[in-house]
Amino acid sequence: MNILERFHKGDRMALSKVISYVENQSPDYRRILSQLYPKAGKAYRVGFTGPPGVGKSTIVDKLTSLLVKNNQRVGIIAVDPTSPFTGGALLGDRIRMQDLTSQKGVFIRSMATRGSYGGLATTTKEVALVMDAFGKDFILIETVGVGQVELDVVNACDTTVVVLVPESGDSIQAMKAGLMEIADIFVVNKSDREGANRIVSELDMILDVRRKKGEWEYPIISTEAVNNKRIDLLLSNISEHKEFIINNHIFEKHRKSQIKSDIKKIIELKIRELIGEKILTSLNLDEMAEKVFRGEGDPYSAGERILDDINISNSA
Repeated sequence: MNILERFHKGDRMALSKVISYVENQSPDYRRILSQLYPKAGKAYRVGFTGPPGVGKSTIVDKLTSLLVKNNQRVGIIAVDPTSPFTGGALLGDRIRMQDLTSQKGVFIRSMATRGSYGGLATTTKEVALVMDAFGKDFILIETVGVGQVELDVVNACDTTVVVLVPESGDSIQAMKAGLMEIADIFVVNKSDREGANRIVSELDMILDVRRKKGEWEYPIISTEAVNNKRIDLLLSNISEHKEFIINNHIFEKHRKSQIKSDIKKIIELKIRELIGEKILTSLNLDEMAEKVFRGEGDPYSAGERILDDINISNSA
């Protein structure tokens, strides 16, 4: 029995191996994804992002337990900063969520960003596709909390949750054009701390403009995830947002946009591979760099000549 046969029979070890194959972009990984694609498309993807230390992992942990109680199968992708030495996931969210691994229907995978600057690892969407094809009902994606604008989470998820804490109030205005613009739901975690009411009020004021533009209310939920407080309310709001985007045809439009983006990404990667192979096999970049350094030309003209050579070769 090959690995895909075991995968389709629900073998968790096969799932893990297929994910590793895809994450490492091993030979023929695109062929595997192509075979799995018809089985995917049923899982609902929820992204969690926000500054570091706000408790995203705890929220995902508690939310998963609640989903499991509702007989939902959950896949978790926890994207960690990359270790500069090994290229592997550094924080190991699975350690923090280890209690979940014993729960039926839950599969957790930590992924390293490996130099990706948008908050998601390069193959996050592909790994989500694999989990989807395996039969997960929900896929929860926790992004790297390094403070940058993680806009690519929008293109990977159906609902985006931005998690803040009372101390985030000082940076709300700075975040306004970034994380503030991508959220469907806001969570103020650790809401037992001083300043929680203030940040909720500030968020309300900022969101008034967005609320007037559409029918979605962009809810703000105050949680104490460590004590499991109001996680049920968060799940209710996620369910309401899912219903809202489906009924208003936003879900269909968004999924089509994601597919368009995926096709574009695949083409770009293939072109890079082809150009990279061409440069490595037929061009002496060291010699070109030496000439430019000596003042015999410039990098822009050199780049144009390379592209011309590739075009001539491809048309021959």
